[in-house]
Amino acid sequence: MTHYSRRTTRRVVTVAVLVAPFAALMMSVMTAATPIRVLLIDGESAGTYHDWQRVTPVLRKMLDETALFDVTVATASTPEPGAGPGAPSPQFAPDFSKYQVVMLNYDGPDGRWSAETKASFERFVQSGGGVVAVHAADNAFPGWAAFNEMVGVGGWRNRTEQAGPFWFFRDGKLTSDTSPGRAGSHGKRVPFAITTREPNHPIMRGLPRVWMHQGDELYARMRGPGKNMTVLATAFSDEANAGSGRDEPQLMVLSYGKGRIFHTTLGHDINALSSVGFIVTLQRGTEWAATGNVTQKVPANFPTANTVSYRADIAAMDPRSANGLDPLTSAPAPRK
Repeated sequence: MTHYSRRTTRRVVTVAVLVAPFAALMMSVMTAATPIRVLLIDGESAGTYHDWQRVTPVLRKMLDETALFDVTVATASTPEPGAGPGAPSPQFAPDFSKYQVVMLNYDGPDGRWSAETKASFERFVQSGGGVVAVHAADNAFPGWAAFNEMVGVGGWRNRTEQAGPFWFFRDGKLTSDTSPGRAGSHGKRVPFAITTREPNHPIMRGLPRVWMHQGDELYARMRGPGKNMTVLATAFSDEANAGSGRDEPQLMVLSYGKGRIFHTTLGHDINALSSVGFIVTLQRGTEWAATGNVTQKVPANFPTANTVSYRADIAAMDPRSANGLDPLTSAPAPRK
């Protein structure tokens, strides 16, 4: 295990690296008599900004290594060139009823899914199907009311006050702000601290009160209906890094009918995905979305308030990893 220090704008952080092949020995591996059936949907993400082609194998590896899940990948094909915004994805009509959880590594605009596919997805969740929304999936479908109720908050794609209020924590409580303005912003990708807000929730049970996340986009100024939403964890969006100056929701759970939804705003790229905190909360969140319970233990290498812990084997799945982690050259996303 290698340790070194990196100074952020807020604290000195130690980075703990877990190197393969010892990674599997450090992860909590569970065995299920009947694996949880997961449909992992990808295929689009705001042009080329999010590298979904490389992210999907990483998400799949995280689920596969638990031995709890049976993962099927479905790629929602994009329209023919020149079809224009909102053109439907041809022949994308999965049978959601075959699965217990749908994981979304997908950010498509309104109109991509047919009315029949959207109605089928709504029935799936209403009847008890689980959903896991990863990072930019909450940018998708700004005009689909049911979807926005499922994820609670979203950003970008011209979302304004029409989408719902801004949501954030103030004085330890979830608060809303109906001020006008477009949704979605983030600063440079740097490590940041995450604060647990619901320590007794099955996903969060046993996690530290505060823990460091690997360099990532810290989503802020997210808007939405916020209906049936519980915020599990927040992060402070520092104004010094183009932030809101607020404690912003990062991990959430929601209900829609009988369905359970786990929403993580984390995971911009493989660098961010390699964080042990991301991996553990994704694995636990997916199990919870399917069953309402979590059987997985918190690994000993989980990050602490002063330690960023990441998986070197996951980071190496990005061929650019040889250039180093935590690139700080990305310009802050403009406030739209």
